[in-house]
Amino acid sequence: MSGAATTPNKEVAIPEFKQILGHPGPLWMLFMTEFWERFAFYGIRWALVLYIVAQFYHGDPSGQQSANLIYGSYLAIVYAVAVIGGYVADKVLGYQRSILLGAVFMSAGLFMIAVPSEEIFKVGLATIITGNGLFKPNISTMVGKLYKMGDSRRDAGFTIFYMGINAGAFISPILTQVLAQHVFNTGDTPAYKIVFMASGVGMLLSLVWFWFGRRALQGIGTPPEGGASRKRVGMVAIGCLFTIPVIWALLKMGSENLQWILTALFLVLAVMLLMEGIRDGKVARDKTIAMLIIFAFNVMFWMFFEQAGSSFTFLADNIVNRHFGDWVFPTAWFQSVNSIAIITCAPIVAWIWMALAKRDTEPSIPRKFGLGLIFNGLAFGLLMYALTYLLKDNLIPFWTLFMVYVIQSIGELCLSPIGLSMVTKLAPVRLVGFGMGGWFLSTGIGNNLSGIFASFVSGEKGMSPQSALEGYTMGFWALLAGGAILFLIAPQIQKLMHGVK
Repeated sequence: MSGAATTPNKEVAIPEFKQILGHPGPLWMLFMTEFWERFAFYGIRWALVLYIVAQFYHGDPSGQQSANLIYGSYLAIVYAVAVIGGYVADKVLGYQRSILLGAVFMSAGLFMIAVPSEEIFKVGLATIITGNGLFKPNISTMVGKLYKMGDSRRDAGFTIFYMGINAGAFISPILTQVLAQHVFNTGDTPAYKIVFMASGVGMLLSLVWFWFGRRALQGIGTPPEGGASRKRVGMVAIGCLFTIPVIWALLKMGSENLQWILTALFLVLAVMLLMEGIRDGKVARDKTIAMLIIFAFNVMFWMFFEQAGSSFTFLADNIVNRHFGDWVFPTAWFQSVNSIAIITCAPIVAWIWMALAKRDTEPSIPRKFGLGLIFNGLAFGLLMYALTYLLKDNLIPFWTLFMVYVIQSIGELCLSPIGLSMVTKLAPVRLVGFGMGGWFLSTGIGNNLSGIFASFVSGEKGMSPQSALEGYTMGFWALLAGGAILFLIAPQIQKLMHGVK
């Protein structure tokens, strides 16, 4: 990269980074940091609802509904607190220190949930959530800060970063399941505490990797003016300790009450971003409005996509034929299918976007989001077909759920990495981290709704083929309608984006 360009928030000039495989060298350091953090995050994903039913409901299927709601609330708050984490990084600590402090809290929480106590379990989840709020939005923002505005490699860079996310997510369910069920298992139930402890080790590796690798950033993500004091780190750490019981209380209040709080928080965030955009002028205002509209459709996508850790887990465990002779495909390994598909398809999708861009036919950001919703809907259409026509002995074929994950993954590639890149282009220049928090808050709202939806699919007595068919049919029609609407209004949204692609 020749010359120095200013970053989106005009704080630090972008250094002349060494280029590795056509991208700034620090991208690969952030790639591996996120790899280990996602190893930790997805390591526990497959086990959480199964553990809740096994440990706190003694294996009774009636516990599925509660497990789905807890899982949805957990994911929702994970993403919602990213708003606070983004703001802390923007205004108080800087991105690097926020990431390091977040990694410390996440590691502690992962080891806490290994304790077989329901209250300690929820406190551990609250600790993970607190740390993730500081970590997740800010490492994504850092990727955007490696590229100057208008750099055509930005979307491709985020797609590569997204592959790091999915490489960690691919390995963790396989490794943690083997450790829990074949290495440390002492009975019929997997040793779930081993899953949680292995994930804690992965988070520690993420912390160490970033601690030593951050020198390569050459000042990108350092504290804002006047924020270099260690006293600020201590104050934020104390604030995190006080945040944990608040999040614990939110986890206990239930998904429906939580939904009201998340919606109110989103409205406050939207007003703050819009006011900042208005201060920056008409163009910034319009871009902010476009971003907020897309956030609304992001809620719908994740409401149905995030069945993987809840209703799809129970579907795989009870209604999918996983037998191949004497060998049974582990339920946990379905969590890796999404990652395999992402890793396989991400370079292809990135190449398609770049090839279409050269021909000036690349879909706009809103239409990419519309494609994401439609592919997500097609996955639910396949489940409708399987539960209607392929059900045998109350089981559907293995390949159907496998392909559901693949189809959803294509939809995810049309939406999620593009969304991360979009925020760095459209958010007000002084609140990029806060805007990234808004992206994750919209994802969090979708995740909370996913828990409510999953509880409907499972019903009061546990999932049945009929309850699954009714729920997934609703998901199919909702997603197709959302995708069609977004395609129709895409030109109007694109006008508000003032040439951003």
